[in-house]
Amino acid sequence: MSPDRLLTRIDKADAELTARYSKVLEVNQDLDRTLVSFQANKTEHGHRWCKYKEGFSAALVRYLLARLGIRRGPVLDPFAGSGTTLFVASECGLDAVGIELLPSSAEIIEVREMIQRAEARPLADALRALARKRSWEENGQRQPLAELAVTRGAYPAATRVCLERYLHDARCAGSEKLVRILRFAALSILESVSYTRKDGQYLRWDDRSGRRRGTKPFDKGKILDFTTAIVAKLQEMAEDLAAQDRLPADESATTAGRISLHRGSCLDVLPMLDRRAFSAIVTSPPYCNRYDYTRTYALELAMLGVDESGLKDLRQAMLSCTVENKRKEHLRERFPTSTYNLATDACEQQELLQLTLAYLDQCRAAGTTNNPGIPRMVRNYFWELSLVIAQCARVLKPGSPLVMVNDNVRYQGVHVPVDLILSDIASQVGFDVEKIWVLPKGKGNSSQQMGRHGRAELRKCVYVWRRRGWPKDEHADAAPNGDRRD
Repeated sequence: MSPDRLLTRIDKADAELTARYSKVLEVNQDLDRTLVSFQANKTEHGHRWCKYKEGFSAALVRYLLARLGIRRGPVLDPFAGSGTTLFVASECGLDAVGIELLPSSAEIIEVREMIQRAEARPLADALRALARKRSWEENGQRQPLAELAVTRGAYPAATRVCLERYLHDARCAGSEKLVRILRFAALSILESVSYTRKDGQYLRWDDRSGRRRGTKPFDKGKILDFTTAIVAKLQEMAEDLAAQDRLPADESATTAGRISLHRGSCLDVLPMLDRRAFSAIVTSPPYCNRYDYTRTYALELAMLGVDESGLKDLRQAMLSCTVENKRKEHLRERFPTSTYNLATDACEQQELLQLTLAYLDQCRAAGTTNNPGIPRMVRNYFWELSLVIAQCARVLKPGSPLVMVNDNVRYQGVHVPVDLILSDIASQVGFDVEKIWVLPKGKGNSSQQMGRHGRAELRKCVYVWRRRGWPKDEHADAAPNGDRRD
């Protein structure tokens, strides 16, 4: 089929899909880009400790729990990130379970949960005492900082020395709990004291590093010295703990829900969770936008001891959202046959998606794609998310909501309505599409897309799907080891 004919069919399929879901597409004036991003967390106690720019805000989770009447746990987030869903659910008295692949993000969750259970005042005093002592400014032993190829030369020489002394002192701090908390504080400031800035697909390097990338000069602005950054972080954490300790005792206060975390890919963990175990899912998967978390969080991963081989393994294990991801053939054995077939069929029979993939394949063959790996990435992204969605239907109680934050994308000038395609797939694997909340203001496409195909505003949405009952032939679905998940 010619490219022009394919584009005509894509437009028609897009119009038909939009018409099918027009009654649930609704602009929600309560939502904005600040709420559906990390921006609103900058003033939130606890949530502000780590800048996790791919996450959503605590305020959004509170809004969703209240708006949808989610009053029972446990709540699941299969792409837990820095744990916003988990901690907000916990503060509302709901048990919460997270799944997170990236070690740096899992460390944030585990340490914050550890801090939440600690006595606030003694810990705040210990952090303040360390900030006053500033032992890292004195001559002393250092803990060598591990590097990856993508992080080599990331810090000014004086900063590296102080950081290595701090890490040595933190390792000698006493209890394992305090050691991890102090390392967590250092993890939270790495970007601010480095020559780098997180920029989606990679770390962007300041010209002062001597390691230029690209032709355009880049100045990230002020690079904090280590003492300024770590003292501010330790004091910030101490202030939040002190504020928590000053809260008046109230017999009617909500008891915090329990938080538990599974480290690993949700593609591996979800099939092992019990059937109908959760009352709600609130999540945001990686977007289909080529962002590589293993590169943008390389500074943090290096500090935690991830080596080059481990970095490649993480990149392949995460949901396919980069052009380097290859098809995960092992998933056929990981998922029960009926679930695997149900999800795969729903993906392969989604007309707009398949027409779009056919067009992208033609562009790749003609050599006109920005990267030849884009068609494979888009294909794997939707297939893997179809499996995730099917498993989410399995672990949710009937009538329970799944809320997902995601962005639409554009490749080769073709708008890919991720919201409608995923909602259509969800409707085939056990969900009713209740709402697709559209933010009042969309987002622009990339500069490459604008340069070649013109500007187009893309929808940013929050999907609300509601779990239906399983089809009759799914009631005995078994886990890969043959165990019933009833």
